[in-house]
Amino acid sequence: MPKNKAKKEASPNGGNGGSYTAKDIYVLEGLEPVRKRPGMYIGSTGVDGLHHLIWEVFDNSLDEAMAGFAKNILVTLLPKNQVRIVDDGRGIPVETHKQTKKSALETVMTTLHAGGKFGGESYKISGGLHGVGVSVVNALSKYLKAEVCRDGERWQQEYERGKPTGKVKKIGAGKGTGTAITFEPDPEIFSNISFNWDTVLEHLRQQAYLTAGVKIQIRDERSKEDHQHQSYSFCFESGIRSYVKFLNHSQKIKHESIFYVAKEVNDIAVEVALQYIDDLSARELAFANNIYNPDGGSHLTGFRTALTRVLNDYAREKSYLKDKDSLTGEDVREGLTGVISVKIKNSVLQFEGQTKAKLGNPEARGAVESVFGEAFSAFLEENPGEARSILEKVILALEARKAAKAAKDTVLRKGALDGLTLPGKLADCQSRKPEESEIYIVEGDSAGGSAKQARDRRFQAILPLRGKILNVEKARLDKMLSSKEIKALIIALGAAIADELDISRIRYHKVVIMTDADVDGAHIRTLLLTLFYRYYLPVIENGYLYIAQPPLYRLAKGRDIRYAYSDEERDKIMKGFSALGGEKLSREAKGKKAAKVAASSEADDENGEASEEVEGSEGEKGTSEERVKGVSIQRYKGLGEMNPEQLWETTMDPAVRMFKQVKIDDATEASKTFDILMGDEVAPRKHFIQTHARTVQNLDV
Repeated sequence: MPKNKAKKEASPNGGNGGSYTAKDIYVLEGLEPVRKRPGMYIGSTGVDGLHHLIWEVFDNSLDEAMAGFAKNILVTLLPKNQVRIVDDGRGIPVETHKQTKKSALETVMTTLHAGGKFGGESYKISGGLHGVGVSVVNALSKYLKAEVCRDGERWQQEYERGKPTGKVKKIGAGKGTGTAITFEPDPEIFSNISFNWDTVLEHLRQQAYLTAGVKIQIRDERSKEDHQHQSYSFCFESGIRSYVKFLNHSQKIKHESIFYVAKEVNDIAVEVALQYIDDLSARELAFANNIYNPDGGSHLTGFRTALTRVLNDYAREKSYLKDKDSLTGEDVREGLTGVISVKIKNSVLQFEGQTKAKLGNPEARGAVESVFGEAFSAFLEENPGEARSILEKVILALEARKAAKAAKDTVLRKGALDGLTLPGKLADCQSRKPEESEIYIVEGDSAGGSAKQARDRRFQAILPLRGKILNVEKARLDKMLSSKEIKALIIALGAAIADELDISRIRYHKVVIMTDADVDGAHIRTLLLTLFYRYYLPVIENGYLYIAQPPLYRLAKGRDIRYAYSDEERDKIMKGFSALGGEKLSREAKGKKAAKVAASSEADDENGEASEEVEGSEGEKGTSEERVKGVSIQRYKGLGEMNPEQLWETTMDPAVRMFKQVKIDDATEASKTFDILMGDEVAPRKHFIQTHARTVQNLDV
């Protein structure tokens, strides 16, 4: 907190939490630093930072709800990239502030570190520092309007880039109380000011789960060309229990009852809900005062410590464990879905950065460990059937871990990790510098042969895989390590795997998945992505994983050779060829050409490549079609159909190739997608296919 914090003023009502007047607003410093270094306050000026503006304003309304003064919050996406957030809380005070000699509303909106949470009793629980969030949003907005209803009157003030365009003015009578903030992000700060509907929807749904009984509405009133004026309303009386049920709705659960505890200790309200499913991964979502902490923190540490201790104690007491065995944190979290929420009263939350990724309050650990440990121990004693199902799950994880360790000891020998016994199918590169080395993972010996001839052996390695690798989403580590193809990949990468993974030892800083542009190729690519996501996550996080983009078509007219990576690009090239030849394509000719290209003739040209020559003829109903002569179109069914020169010049030459870097913007959503695509449950996968079938392009069966 800044050193120039104002001296605390006494509460006029002797600490009554319902009091919220100008004297409750504490001023710390000005706004100019925000526009100069916005990333310090909202994390970035990219898409995440843009949406963070909504979260900051919304958190203020949510703070009113958590304090018991609001029951309804409405978020509306408006035309011109504006957002309006309305609550029925007490409304920001508007009377003159003693320290600034301005309206309290203007003070809150235009002064950094001015708000009702720096002193007094106005907010016992808050998601952050009230004046910090809303003033930051004001500073980074091209336009902002604040409206307040309180004491039967309605007040308003407008701002441009954080500066008021006029005084706070009374605009009439007002019913009830509340605050409405309408803002438009500043395009001078953000390169993209278009809000994503799904991102906003998911965040607000999550907040509704965490604030039981509060109604949160979201509307999209942007132009019909963009959206169809969608509207959702969320209100969950069961809170985080409903959240766990939602997260597990497509999973095979191990026990029916969702464990839940809610208790306050030392001014910290602790809520925990959990349920085990038949899965290998864990989903733990931690929140502090309703703020999601993706990197966990002290509250998650307390939860994990208690979970491991309680299950070990119960397992030994009921003779589930042998004397020499002990459950680890990895064992007890396998298949776990847990939501941990703490609400810390009368204390400033300690986060790593303004984006609040990790909670640092040490008192949260002890509170969660105490409350959850006691309640979960009682739950196991009172529900022996549920306890048996949970223990069977974690004991199975223990046995699998022991089997996996034995398998890893076999696979990850010291000699293999030192590169002395690399797999025979690997055509390694000459360089031993990971930062300049890259490995191509290709399907089949045919593609592998072309890639080996095409590569620059100085820095490019080739690892061909035979067939489709094991689906690791459905297999434990010991079974996975019995796969020859996966074993070869692990040894080639040289960084070990799972708990022994050491990303600093990886032998290549570009790991490139290069598969055919057909259904089988897409399936193999998905299997490999599943492997990397579940067992080599640091490879993705460090930006080492890529997907190669080989062309779909080779078009040649005389000595002029072009490559097309989509049907649209193919059509564009064909038009270019037509223009060069002084001819034009009529609509009828284009339609006939597209149909003939899709048919993909099996005729071979002089290089033995599948080609097609498109020529005009008399169209239907006597329509004359203009001709496009001498264009050879080759549709690549697989990488093996390319000769080495073509593969190099289109896909492997660093000067011209196109790679897609694999990134994870939302790990929870990514995990859910992998569960759907690669998990055991068929129904969710069928629904996913039916939903997205019409958007599939270049599908070859």
